[in-house]
Amino acid sequence: MAVCARLCGVGPARGCRRRGAAREQRRGGAGDSEPDTDTDPEEAGGGGVTEDEEAAERIEGGRPAAHPAEAGPAGRAPLSLLELPPELLVQIFGSLPGTDLPSLARVCTTFRRILRTDTIWRRRCREEYGVCENLRKLEITGVSCRDVYAKLLHRYRHILGLWQPDIGPYGGLLNVVVDGLFIIGWMYLPPHDPHVDDPMRFKPLFRIHLMERKCATVECMYGHKGPHNGHIQIVKKDEFSTKCNQTDHHRMSGGRQEEFRTWLREEWGRTLEDIFHEHMQELILMKFIYTSQYDNCLTYRRIYLPPSSPDDLIKPGLFKGTYGSHGLEIVMLSFHGKKAKGTKITGDPNIPAGQQTVEIDLAHPLQLPDIENLRDFSELSRIVLEVQEQVRREEQEQEHQQEEEDCSQQAASQPAAKPLGGEGAEGEETAAGAAGTTQDKAPASQPFVLPMGVISRNEDYPRTCRICFYGTGLIAGHGFTSPERTPGVFVLFDDDRFGFIWLELKSFSLYSRIKVSFQNAEAPSREAFDEMLKNIQSLAT
Repeated sequence: MAVCARLCGVGPARGCRRRGAAREQRRGGAGDSEPDTDTDPEEAGGGGVTEDEEAAERIEGGRPAAHPAEAGPAGRAPLSLLELPPELLVQIFGSLPGTDLPSLARVCTTFRRILRTDTIWRRRCREEYGVCENLRKLEITGVSCRDVYAKLLHRYRHILGLWQPDIGPYGGLLNVVVDGLFIIGWMYLPPHDPHVDDPMRFKPLFRIHLMERKCATVECMYGHKGPHNGHIQIVKKDEFSTKCNQTDHHRMSGGRQEEFRTWLREEWGRTLEDIFHEHMQELILMKFIYTSQYDNCLTYRRIYLPPSSPDDLIKPGLFKGTYGSHGLEIVMLSFHGKKAKGTKITGDPNIPAGQQTVEIDLAHPLQLPDIENLRDFSELSRIVLEVQEQVRREEQEQEHQQEEEDCSQQAASQPAAKPLGGEGAEGEETAAGAAGTTQDKAPASQPFVLPMGVISRNEDYPRTCRICFYGTGLIAGHGFTSPERTPGVFVLFDDDRFGFIWLELKSFSLYSRIKVSFQNAEAPSREAFDEMLKNIQSLAT
């Protein structure tokens, strides 16, 4: 009743417009204002009516609408929305979110009739989903803008954004976007190893579009025989699955051997004969066998881009990095107070997707030796191990202090007051301050070279860096056996590139930012992002 009163412009003291329908009929006003009960956007406008028909009928009860000055006694302003010109109501309704329009259609049949105007839905498609195509062309196929909004965009809105497929240890990065009059799921792939600065590659896995007015059509795009029948099921809020109903379209006439060679050219940009390293050949063959068995029948879980703060060392986001024989992988860099974390979005049999590959201690910057001494691996190792011992002592002191505080609080009759802002807020401020102070004291750039004996798949790394920090990297055996965190060096080159020296492995990983503007990928809150990180790590474990 309150909703009806607001929409009709009538307060409680004057009664409800719907209860005064008889009075409106006697006055020759909108006498067709009986309630409606439909709630779905698909039903918000009923059957489609063209703009020309609307102009002819003038919408208001099938009669020419009166000028506002004629809607009531002479000189009186309109008292309700129903007395406004239909053209103005179309503008008003078109400015409302599409999800609110079904409730508006319930108010009365006049509103419902106005909501048949395609101009309203064309505007909602453009403003909410960025559909800039000439939607008037849809009239040829008999599909209205309301059909596009309700049966395509609104229905599948929950799958827009970034997702990680469940492909065992390998993971992946799927971006579902509105592309013209289609919704397309693009799988993003790193560039060919070891060209980490090259742009990302991408290929379509599925698409959704309106073939006819009845419902949207899902098509699988996997394979080399064109689009074919597929299915999408939204399992829950942040999870959906895809299924191909014609997997024979994925097969090639030359059998598995031809499929493998084609996959190898797409995945690695080379043939098996070009890869001389036997261990790498085994890893590549293993990945092909494992991933091809899914036949694009996958489950996807939502991932968010990390939230940013002005105090962050660099802008967080997605990076592509080198991982030895495993090739290039996608890593998400995020900041958490005194720590920065690199989480794998794609992975390998040793460190699967979802695991935290590197952790950077922003409270412990490293002062590198001069360029000549930096070439000596033992000198760099000595510096890092000294900081590692310092960090270990600090952690022990913190644990001891925490135990003493817990004992004191248990003994006290009243709990001790916490410092203003809380422990977490103070810790984050210290981290930001430590990083900021270090950057202020450090030179704009300093010479950098990898120590002798450190292996890098990409020799074209920057020869100057801004700052270095102590960090740890996760290493493990095949199948994620015996995982352990080992010391290393985080090297910040510029806003878009950083590196990590794995001391125990004597190897170097170079990371380069993924420069793609992903839509619908922002986390609703910091807590939601942290929860997402926990979930993907628990699934990987």
